[in-house]
Amino acid sequence: MSIELFRNDHHACLMFTDLIEEDGQAVQANQFLIVDHGTGAVIDPGGNLAFNELFLTMSRHFSPQKLSYIIASHADPDIIASLDRWMTSTQAQLVISRIWERFAPHFTKVGKTENRVIGVPDSGGRLPLGQSELWLLPAHFMHSEGNFHFYDPVSRILFTGDLGVSLTTGREAAEPVTDLKAHIPRMEGFHRRYMVSNKILRLWVAMARQLDIAMLVPQHGAPIKGRKAISDFLSWIETLSCGVDLFDDRAYQIPDARIDPQSRRTTARLQAVNG
Repeated sequence: MSIELFRNDHHACLMFTDLIEEDGQAVQANQFLIVDHGTGAVIDPGGNLAFNELFLTMSRHFSPQKLSYIIASHADPDIIASLDRWMTSTQAQLVISRIWERFAPHFTKVGKTENRVIGVPDSGGRLPLGQSELWLLPAHFMHSEGNFHFYDPVSRILFTGDLGVSLTTGREAAEPVTDLKAHIPRMEGFHRRYMVSNKILRLWVAMARQLDIAMLVPQHGAPIKGRKAISDFLSWIETLSCGVDLFDDRAYQIPDARIDPQSRRTTARLQAVNG
C-alpha cells in the first residue's frame, strides 16, 4: 500500500506500509520515498521481506534507477537488511551514521558498498536532494548509538525512525493520528523499553521544538499529524521514564531459570511490549 503524505508540482513524499505479509514472523514496518525535481531518496528501505514489493510499488511512482540515496536512520535489519539488493539494483549511495559506516558492508557481497557510503557525523548535516535538501538531525540512543531523524523542510515532515512507533497494522498504520491521548497505549510499552533514557528524550524535544512540523512519521505504525497531536507527543515523551531509568540491580542477576526451546514468542510486538 502506498500513501501520499505530500505532493506539489516538484516535490513528493510517499509512505509504503504493510508490504510484509501479516504472518506473525516479522514486525510491521514503513518505508519512504522522497522525490524533488526528479531526484529521489528512499528512507529506511527495510529487510528482504519488503524488497520485492517495495521495488515494484515504488517503480509505479519513480524509477529506482534514478535514486540518488538509500538513507538509513540506523543499522537494524528492519532498516537495511535488503541493502545488497539495493546496491545491485540501483546506483544510489548509502547515507548512514559514521558509527555504522563500516558495519553496513556486512549486509552486502564484497565490494558492493565501495565508494558508495556517505558517513554522517554525529552532529548531522543537510543533504542536497534535487533543488531542496534533507536535514539529518541527531537522534542518538533513540534507540541506536548512531541514529538520525530526517526533516523535509518542503513538506514539513519529520521522519523519526523508532521514535513515535505504535504497535498497529493494516489500515490503522496508514491513518494519521490526530488524538494522541487515545494513541498512547499503543506506544507506551515500546518507548519505555527501546528509548534509552529520559535525558535523551528531553534533549531531542528541545531540538524538535525549533522545527515547524506538520507531520511526525515513524518507521512502525501510524503518522502523528497536526499541531496539537505533535505538541502533545513532545510533552509526553519529555516526561517519560524509559530504558535505564527503569533498571536497578534486580535487572542484572545470574539467571537460574531454564529456557524452554519449545516455547517461542510468535511476534516481535509481544516482545516489544513485554520486554
